[in-house]
Amino acid sequence: MAKYEREFRGDFDAALEKIHDAVMNGSYSASYEDGSDCVSGGFRCAVRVYERYSAMGGNRVSLSVTLAGSGETLFVSAITSGGSQAMFLKVNTWGESAFLDSVRSALDAL
Repeated sequence: MAKYEREFRGDFDAALEKIHDAVMNGSYSASYEDGSDCVSGGFRCAVRVYERYSAMGGNRVSLSVTLAGSGETLFVSAITSGGSQAMFLKVNTWGESAFLDSVRSALDAL
């Protein structure tokens, strides 16, 4: 598992679009699996789940992204899972880190 979290200021819709585009354009095998949106008063929360094939690991990796915020104060949490080939220990996590890097690069630019 790899995780990236960050609080920042920005436009919620623009940040969500940038995250989605970074994931989908970061790998030819990336797919959008599902998502959920919640709005309550001035608070918004969006959850997105993606999956892709990791050629380096020879397996599939998932990425869950949660974007939450009120006004221009935003918080993002991106967590990968899968990708390990071992039964009892977590080995070969290159695919998880590479998947997360696509989101990290996009968010660091905001």
